[in-house]
This record gives sequence, structure tokens and C-alpha cells, in this order.
Amino acid sequence: MTRLSVELLAADPVEPITSAGHAQLGIAVLAGIAVIVLLITKFKLHAFLALTIGSLALGAFAGAPLDKAITSFTAGLGSTVAGVGVLIALGAILGKLLADSGGADQIVDTILAKAGGRAMPWAMVLIASVIGLPLFFEVGIVLLIPVVLMVAKRGNYSLMRIGIPALAGLSVMHGLIPPHPGPLVAIDAVGANLGLTLALGILVAIPTVIIAGPVFSKYAARWVDVPAPDKMIPVRASEDLEKRPGFGVTVATIMLPVVLMLAKALVDIVVDDPTHMVQRVFDVIGSPLIALLAAVIVGMFTLGRAAGFTRDRLSTTVEKSLAPIAGILLIVGAGGGFKQTLIDSGVGQMILDISKDWSIPALLLAWLIAVAIRLATGSATVATISAAGLVAPLAADMSTAHVSLLVLAIGAGSLFFSHVNDAGFWLVKEYFGLNVGQTIKTWSVMETIISVVAGGLVLLLSLVI
Repeated sequence: MTRLSVELLAADPVEPITSAGHAQLGIAVLAGIAVIVLLITKFKLHAFLALTIGSLALGAFAGAPLDKAITSFTAGLGSTVAGVGVLIALGAILGKLLADSGGADQIVDTILAKAGGRAMPWAMVLIASVIGLPLFFEVGIVLLIPVVLMVAKRGNYSLMRIGIPALAGLSVMHGLIPPHPGPLVAIDAVGANLGLTLALGILVAIPTVIIAGPVFSKYAARWVDVPAPDKMIPVRASEDLEKRPGFGVTVATIMLPVVLMLAKALVDIVVDDPTHMVQRVFDVIGSPLIALLAAVIVGMFTLGRAAGFTRDRLSTTVEKSLAPIAGILLIVGAGGGFKQTLIDSGVGQMILDISKDWSIPALLLAWLIAVAIRLATGSATVATISAAGLVAPLAADMSTAHVSLLVLAIGAGSLFFSHVNDAGFWLVKEYFGLNVGQTIKTWSVMETIISVVAGGLVLLLSLVI
């Protein structure tokens, strides 16, 4: 998750909106992005409106009929909200329960007591990496955001010093490590060995997340020194609460969706039979929607009731959790609409057509193609799928290890420089209370570091194995 991956996999096919030539299409892409950036930075227009106008401008510059541009935008917006909108809402409810019950206070107080000072960024990257292993990027964000913001606020840490390591842990897992959809699709496309790819992926991921997380966060904190946004920080539970949930039960509640989704991934690998009853059961209970819904329902008892909440208090907590995320949902949805407009205009195919004539080593070619498609479409999953399909024939002449490295090269390239056409860009911007420039200097640069470092490590490994 794009970063927003799930909505593209679920979206219905949309008729291409234009057959413009490569030159015109390239100009249209640049013009559409420029319109969005200008409207937000110069005219201070709300990001939702800017993304909507930018999408229509892209279609116009590409020579597309306006009705088809509108269809592409609305289809992308709808599939994005359908894919992650409910997840964001459920995550917000769980976060509010966590905060109001005192559970978040318990986690923050325990973390601050156990891992203060210089160890805190390392603790955050470890937590994010573990939680991010089976999760879509967006789900990981909504689960981690309350903890990240509260640790930064109460521990008096720079938001970037705490937030960047958490984001790096989630992003590296998303792009490089199965069972995330991108790596799994690439493994299938090139015929790689899943176990070897997982092992090599972890080998590449560890130094990558260290450099892009705790190390880079030192510089990010200097470039962008912003406090945790008050509107997104759950207020500290009233000191009048007679009791609050214990640390263990609180962590178990947060980890419930992680465990369910990880169990689904393991069953999919071990059973590998969509008709088998066990796999069918875990496909349901391990889906992000059911896993998060289960956590919310369980949380009403393990968090809310444990803190002495009445039914009315629980209802009020749920109601108050949804208002702050309305703007985020619209912005993320519009980002998905802009992305779909790019895809339907033929940008991904344009990149593939141009890249066919490149004469460079296969691993570097795979990385560059994924980078180009990522920059053009904003979707890590689209970049992974397209690049894997293009370079798959090259895998026939590779060793088993190099085929696995080919998957990792594609995954690394798919994370390069997230910007305004990535719904994940807007998700991070809104949750962390940043402006566009600050998001680019922190989130976008972090993504680029992950891509370059991971790509470089893959090339180095190819020389020794």
C-alpha cells in the first residue's frame, strides 16, 4: 500500500481513457502533477479538491473525453475507499478505545520506562516491522499512529525521530517481504522460490530499515521539526478512571488483527488449496476487514469494559472516533482517483513500451522499470506487477538465488519516491500534520532511501551468490 495496494487489486477494469502518444502522455502526467502541487502550495486549496481538479486536468491534457476521465477518477476513488476506507474507520475506533480506556497510556508509559532516549527510535522500528509483517501498509499505519503520536508527545521526542522509523519498518515489509501482495505476485510471475526469497528479503530488509529508519530520522527531525498534531493525538484518559487495562491485554488486543492476518498468510503457504476448508476459514477471519472488526469488538471488552465503561460510554467513544478521519478519507480516496486516472490513461504501458529497448543487466533493469512505473502511477503494487511481467522471461536463464534477487529488485524499485499521486503520501501527510513540502522532505526521501539502499544491496548480493 502504493502504497495503496489493495484497491487496485480489487478494482473493476476501466476502459482506457485515451490513446495519446507517448510524448503527449508524458506532458499530461507532468502537467497533472504540477496542477496539484500548485493548487495546494500556491493557492492553499484543500488537497481533496486539488487532486480532483488535477485528475481532470490530466485527462484533458492527455486528450481524453471528459466523461471517461470522470469515470476513471470516480472508479479509483470508489475502489480506494472500498479497499481502505472501512479499515481506516475501524482503526480509528480501535485507536479511540485504546486512548479513552487508558490502554494507550499504559503502552506509552511502559515503553517510555523501558526504552527511553536513544533506544526509542530502535524500539519503534522493531515494533513497526513486527506489526507490519502481515499487514497492508495502511492497516499498519492506523494501528501504530496512536502509539507513535503519544510517545512523541509525552516523551518530548521529535515527531520525525519517532515516526520515520515506524514508517520505514512498515514500508520495507510492504515492498520486500512476503506475504505482502506485491512480493507474492512477483514471486509467482518469475517463478521464484518463496522460502529463499523470504530469507534474502529479510537479509536485505534489516540494513535497509536501519538506514532509512533510525539513521535517517536524525536528519529528518532537523529538516522538519514539527510537533505531533493535537487533533490526531488521543487525549490522555481521565485521571479519574479507577482502573485501566493491563499492558499485556492491551498489546494482545492490538496484535489480534496482526495474528489473524499472519495466520491466514501461513495457512495460504502451507495448505495452498483455495478449496480446502481450513484455508477458506482463514481467508475469512484473516482478511483485514474481519481481523480489524474482531479487534474492535474484542477491544470493547478488553479495553472499554476493563476500564469500567458503560454501554453509553462505549457508544460515545465510537461516535467521536469517526469525525476526525472524514478529511483523511476524502483525501486518500481522491489520491486513489488520480492514480486510476494515470493508469487508465496508459502511463504504465507507456513506461513498459519505452523500457523494452533498454540494454542493461536484468536486476538493474527490473529496478529501473519498477521505479519508472512507481513514479508515474504512484502504486507500488502496479509497479511490481508490471515490472515482474516484463522481466519474467529473463528469469529462465538465472540461478534460483538470482531469481529471488530479481523479485527483491522489483520490490525495491516499487518503493521509490512516493509523491502526490500516491494515496499513501496523503495518508502520512494528514496523520502527521505536515504540509506537502515537509512530507516530501521526510516521507518521500525516506521511501527513496529504502529503494536505493535495498536495490544496491540486491546488486551486491548478486555478485557473491
